[in-house]
Amino acid sequence: MAGRSPFSRLIYPVPVPGGLGVHITVDMGGQAKFGPDVEWIDDLDYTVDPHRADKFYAAVRRYWPGLKDGALQPGYAGIRPKIVPQGAPAQDFVVQGPADHGVPGLINLFGIESPGLTASLALAERVRTIATV
Repeated sequence: MAGRSPFSRLIYPVPVPGGLGVHITVDMGGQAKFGPDVEWIDDLDYTVDPHRADKFYAAVRRYWPGLKDGALQPGYAGIRPKIVPQGAPAQDFVVQGPADHGVPGLINLFGIESPGLTASLALAERVRTIATV
């Protein structure tokens, strides 16, 4: 989104099947970043599909009804691996270390939704413990 954010805090809407809903974060420059949305895919494709804009705007307008058409700009596309298939009940995450897969020095953190992977001191402690075994 161009310009300063109208929000000063994170906003997380009610979760949707497969994800946490299109939420807002505010970067260090004060700009709002909205996302991610959920799209189940079969092939790796990192292009931003402009046809998804209507659904994206609708999701953001649930908590920001004054969002003007054309105010959002696509930033990037990413792929977040899930540990359960589409339609299955949500499950917790998986932490795997060398004792699980046999690869020295490799620690896998799978299925952790935002902001868990970037904000959890408990996960950091678990990784440190696995790394020192």
